[in-house]
Amino acid sequence: MDAQQWEDRYRDTDQLFSGAPNGVLVTEVTDLPPGRALEVGCGEGGDSHWLARQGWQVTAVDVAQTALDRGAAALRDTDLADRVTWERADLTTTAPAPDAFDLVTAHYFPLTRDPDHTALRGLLAAVAPGGTFLFAGHDLSDLPPAPERDFDPDAYYQPADIARLLDDDWTIEINETRPRTTPAPPGTHHRHDTVLRARRREG
Repeated sequence: MDAQQWEDRYRDTDQLFSGAPNGVLVTEVTDLPPGRALEVGCGEGGDSHWLARQGWQVTAVDVAQTALDRGAAALRDTDLADRVTWERADLTTTAPAPDAFDLVTAHYFPLTRDPDHTALRGLLAAVAPGGTFLFAGHDLSDLPPAPERDFDPDAYYQPADIARLLDDDWTIEINETRPRTTPAPPGTHHRHDTVLRARRREG
C-alpha cells in the first residue's frame, strides 16, 4: 500500500471524508454486542467514532498519520477518547494480533490480491472465536468502462472472493450486493455495495 500517496491525499484537504459512519457498518453491527473491534483503513475515523459510541473498544489502523491525528482530535476532551486506540500500520504487510477482536471491519479497503492470501489470512486470524468479519466493497458493475479507469479492480479482493476462501471455521451470514443507503461521494459512480459478513466458529 502506498502510504505516502494516502498521506498526500489527506494533506491536500482539510477533510477527505464526510465523518459519517458507513451505512453497511451501521446496518450490520448495530445489533451486535459490543466488544473489541479492529477497523482496517480507518481514515479520519468516522466508523471508529460510531463504534465507540455504541460501546466498542476500538483499534483504528491506517497508513496515514494525518488521518489518524484528525480522528483522534475529534474525540479529544470527550468521554469517548479512551475507547479508541489510533495506530499507524500497514495491515497488508504487518498482521494484527491473532484471536484479538470480536469484530474486524474493513470498508472499501484496497486489499491487493496475493496468491498466498497472506494479508487476508492475517485479518481473518485476528477475529476471535465467535467474532465477526465484515468486509464491504463497491459493486464493480457501477464502475465506468475499462478505458476510463485509472486502476485495475481485479487486482483487489472483493467480498465474494473472500467468501469463497473461507473454510469450515466460518459461517457466512451475508454475501450480497445491495443499494447504497447513502449517496456516493461526489464524482464517483458507486450505487451499490457488496457485503460479506461472516462469523468465526467458537471452540
